[in-house]
Amino acid sequence: MTLPDITYTLRTASPAKTRAEAVVVGIGQGAKAAEVTAGAEDVKDAYGRRWRGMLATLGVSGKAGEVTRLPAGTEIGAQLLVLVGLGKPGSDGTYSADAVRRAAGAAARAVPNATSVAVSLPADTPDLVRAVTEGYVLGGYTYTTYKSNSGKSGGDSKGPSDVAILSAIARRTDAVTAFEEAQILAQAVAGTREWVNIPPADLTPPAFADAIAHVAELVEGVETTVYDEEQLAELGCGGILAVGMGSAAKPRLVELTYSPDDARGHIALVGKGITFDSGGLTIKPGSSMSTMKSDMAGAAAVAQATFAIARLGLPVKVSAFVPMAENMVSGSSYRPGDVVTHYGGTTVEVSNMDAEGRMILADALVRATEVSPDLIIDVATLTGHMVMALGDRVSGVLGSEDVVDRVLAAADVAGEQMWPMPIPEWMDERIRSSKVADLNQHDWIRWGGGLYAAAFLREFTGGLPWAHLDIAGPSFNSGGASGHLTPGGTGVAVATLVDYVREMATDQ
Repeated sequence: MTLPDITYTLRTASPAKTRAEAVVVGIGQGAKAAEVTAGAEDVKDAYGRRWRGMLATLGVSGKAGEVTRLPAGTEIGAQLLVLVGLGKPGSDGTYSADAVRRAAGAAARAVPNATSVAVSLPADTPDLVRAVTEGYVLGGYTYTTYKSNSGKSGGDSKGPSDVAILSAIARRTDAVTAFEEAQILAQAVAGTREWVNIPPADLTPPAFADAIAHVAELVEGVETTVYDEEQLAELGCGGILAVGMGSAAKPRLVELTYSPDDARGHIALVGKGITFDSGGLTIKPGSSMSTMKSDMAGAAAVAQATFAIARLGLPVKVSAFVPMAENMVSGSSYRPGDVVTHYGGTTVEVSNMDAEGRMILADALVRATEVSPDLIIDVATLTGHMVMALGDRVSGVLGSEDVVDRVLAAADVAGEQMWPMPIPEWMDERIRSSKVADLNQHDWIRWGGGLYAAAFLREFTGGLPWAHLDIAGPSFNSGGASGHLTPGGTGVAVATLVDYVREMATDQ
């Protein structure tokens, strides 16, 4: 994984007196001028009357994402002072975990030549300690595997080897727990990014299945089963087989199980794993294929969330189902008009080979119902319709009202933007419009395609409480780095899933 090899510590040290080479200080937008944020007042005091003039001369405004670097001089112990903007505080004068997380991410990219860094951002609660830690770890992620000078270590960066998160509550048990758990979660998000960023020729379904199985071997308490194409045929997983039949790289289904002895609930997770999507015989325009290596982001998120839950030791059973296929064009590709029999016996008439995600998810969802979970959550880069509706930074959430509400609450804690979308009753008529099969995979009506897809998936959930996360927009960042988000795979949904399960663990 291309995360820098950094040792993180949680300390109570003064940012003005730290001997780290670089110190990061938060700056917010005050009513009249830029103001230092909580925890870094010592730095302001060290510069005395020069402070305000220095900020004004440098044009420091404190707006979110603003980064200013300057020699620290003799006033403080560090050699480099990095000022990171957090924007405007809330009505109570404090900053949200989201603002802190983004600022920490920006800070991680602002100290490439320092060997040691002290980060003094608002961190006087466990939630803020988590935000600073996650933000810094993820903001420093880069994908360099295919760079010619990357070497076996994953990069030639001169970045820091030691990072201290400064917090007034550093000695409190809840702060230490938040700090340690944040690193586990950030590693899972980074692991998701890593898989999404791998070129599709190198992450075919068999290779992806092997990669998940390899990580599972390193995580205590996680059991893995991998089904190849022959076993999928014996099971009757017609959807996975139909999508994968056009590729020389054969499909797979990976099932993960984490069963703690003290489990207080049971959740099933299902993730779409299309390792590359050409659109099949309904072929995509060339420009639309450039990011289709990311069409397995849901599968990556589900697998890494399962590993994080196990590493955190959360007392909730997790059954994860990860169907994988490569949607390609060949003489053996599935065709418009074909009828596919899914696992469990439901027949589906197919008309759009580029609506393949729902086909592989259907088999996996029925498999999930058979383990009798309390609820099911699926995660998929499913529809362009959801991107049209919500943009490229917001995921749509559809399904059972109570599960959707809890997903949205978990997303709020995790700092991921998600929005509820409906499944109107009249969608039932559309998905049952086939004259030759039980369901119609796609009907070519231009409007409401994301809602149609969710209604289709619901048919395979066995009436269990369920939510569908359509992450087609925010799963891949085609632009530059922003906050804790870096170019390429984002790892979206991992934190939300983990926080959902964390909340389940507190249910009585």
